[in-house]
Amino acid sequence: MIKVAILGPESTGKSSLAKSLAEHFNTDWIPEYAREYVENLSGTYTYNDVCAIAKKQIEQEKKYMTNSSEKNGYVFFDTELIITKVWFEYKFGRVPDFLNEQLAIGFFDYYLLCAPDLPWIPDPVREHGNDREFFLNWYKKEIEQLKKPYSIITGIGQQRIQNALKALCFIKS
Repeated sequence: MIKVAILGPESTGKSSLAKSLAEHFNTDWIPEYAREYVENLSGTYTYNDVCAIAKKQIEQEKKYMTNSSEKNGYVFFDTELIITKVWFEYKFGRVPDFLNEQLAIGFFDYYLLCAPDLPWIPDPVREHGNDREFFLNWYKKEIEQLKKPYSIITGIGQQRIQNALKALCFIKS
C-alpha cells in the first residue's frame, strides 16, 4: 500500500483532492483531524491542543502501519505531521520530541504538495491567507529534509485532480 500525504497551505484544496483521489482509486482517505478539533474548541487553540492533534494524527498513521490491506494500492491522508510541526514552530516556537520522532520514521511514501493557486476561501479556522506562498515553501523544505519524493500539484478543478493522478502514475511504475 502506498501511503500518500496531501499537504499545502490553507485553502489549497487538500480535502477535496484527498476525497477525489480516494474515490478515483476506490480506497481510503483520512480527513484532516485538526479542522474538526479546532472547530469544536470554545476559544483559541493552545500548545496542548496542537499536541492532542499531533497524537491523533500519529494514531491514524499507526493504524495504517499495521494494516497490510492492499485496498487498491493507496491510502490518502488529508494533511499530516509536517503541517503540525510547522504550526508548532510558527505559533509556539518549539516542537515536541514525539512529533519529530514520528516524522523521522518516514511513514509516508509520497507527498502531494498543493500550490496556493486556488482562490483563498476564508473560514473561521483559517488564519494566514496572505502567507500561503511562505507556508508552501516551508512545507517543501520540510519534505526535502525528510528526503521523500513529492510533486507540487497545481490547477483548478478537474485539472488539479488530473495533475495529481499523473504524479501518482510515476510512483506506481
